[in-house]
Amino acid sequence: MQLSPQEEMRVLIAEDDKPVAGTLAAMVRSSKHEVVEIVGSGLDAIHAYERHKPDVVIMDYLMSRLNGVTACRNILAKDPTARIILVSGAIGPKELSVSHSGAIAILQKPISVAQIQEVLDTLASHETLPLFEETIRPPRPVPRI
Repeated sequence: MQLSPQEEMRVLIAEDDKPVAGTLAAMVRSSKHEVVEIVGSGLDAIHAYERHKPDVVIMDYLMSRLNGVTACRNILAKDPTARIILVSGAIGPKELSVSHSGAIAILQKPISVAQIQEVLDTLASHETLPLFEETIRPPRPVPRI
């Protein structure tokens, strides 16, 4: 689906901290994009991705029942065009990029509305942010769930 910058992105949020998930959803909505679902684990993110086929996934790195990197790899194994943004307050971008998650961007918590809006608007207009340059798609197969 081709989107113009004026069209809203359909966003799946995967975050196990409910207050943080609610804040992320509010930020996405205030940026004029749609939240299709909020889930609390990596495993739930994989299933929700299959249900909704969102334009982008915003996923926490540390979650129960499958962490964000493993969920990211599983989603990408099924849909190599998936666009996933990892967020973390515990692990920095350099450590995450070394993990070869396949994410297109890595954002460090706390995240601002301006950051969310910039990333989503940039993705909607099919441009590339400098944020995306360090991450690499996973070269190895991922475990099946």
